[in-house]
Amino acid sequence: MGTTSVTPQDTGSGSASGLDKDRDGRDGRDERGGRLGRLARSPLGWMLTGMVSVGLLSALTATGPGPVPALGAAAAVAAYWWVMNRVARRPTPEIALRGAGRATLLGSGVGLGFVIVSVLLITVFGGYSFSWAGHNVVPVVLSAVMVQIGASVTEELLFRALALQALEQLWGSRAAIVITSLFFGVAHLGTPGANAWSAPAIALEAGVLLGAAFLWRRSIWFVTGLHFTWNTAEQLLGVPVSGHAPEGLFTVRTHGSALLTGGSFGLEASLIPILIALALAAPMLVLAHRNGGMKTRLRAAH
Repeated sequence: MGTTSVTPQDTGSGSASGLDKDRDGRDGRDERGGRLGRLARSPLGWMLTGMVSVGLLSALTATGPGPVPALGAAAAVAAYWWVMNRVARRPTPEIALRGAGRATLLGSGVGLGFVIVSVLLITVFGGYSFSWAGHNVVPVVLSAVMVQIGASVTEELLFRALALQALEQLWGSRAAIVITSLFFGVAHLGTPGANAWSAPAIALEAGVLLGAAFLWRRSIWFVTGLHFTWNTAEQLLGVPVSGHAPEGLFTVRTHGSALLTGGSFGLEASLIPILIALALAAPMLVLAHRNGGMKTRLRAAH
């Protein structure tokens, strides 16, 4: 056939031209796609992708009626799974359903004990007094549960599952817990009643405790249970939750120094729960270290 009878010189020049064209075309696109893929699979890449996905779902559902915040939390977990499996290309044992119920109950017990002991001590020292608010119990409890499911799940996905794990892979566990704790405090600066003290208080208290809880158990369900019960118990007691005045079962009145009561920001700005949180976080970090949960930069990279 005439199309096959070409000279070696023609064949060589044609082949080189074809290779150059292919290299500038499909291969060039593959190379650029490869670079973009590697960027997306980097810790900062999948962290930012996950934060955008989870953050959008939270913004759309957090203030919705009825079960909408809880449904938004379920969608956020699904979005997190997709980002980690398809973008980061890593497994997600932290959201494994096996043992999730037990981990949630255990974390809830820690969170409830933390709030009850903190509130009791503040009350004993004369900082709080309570009276029945007179609201219908069932609607108030259901509303608190739905709202706090949404808040606790999405915040833990953002700060612990995404930010802490990504920064841990880059710089190790110690740096990750410090950075995420500071960021958690800064993120609460826009809430009602926030001031120069409330941000470091949140960082020391919630940031360190929740970060330590995650490093210890490596379960989003454990840390979410802790966070959920903490916020829900506060709300039902009528204590402001990070500056947000809740519709609770009780009305709380504060007396004395804001360092004792937390002032208008609520329990998290009180010195008592900060000390209790640090006392709880310390053994969690020790256990995380003993169990191999505290990673250096090199270990985290592998």
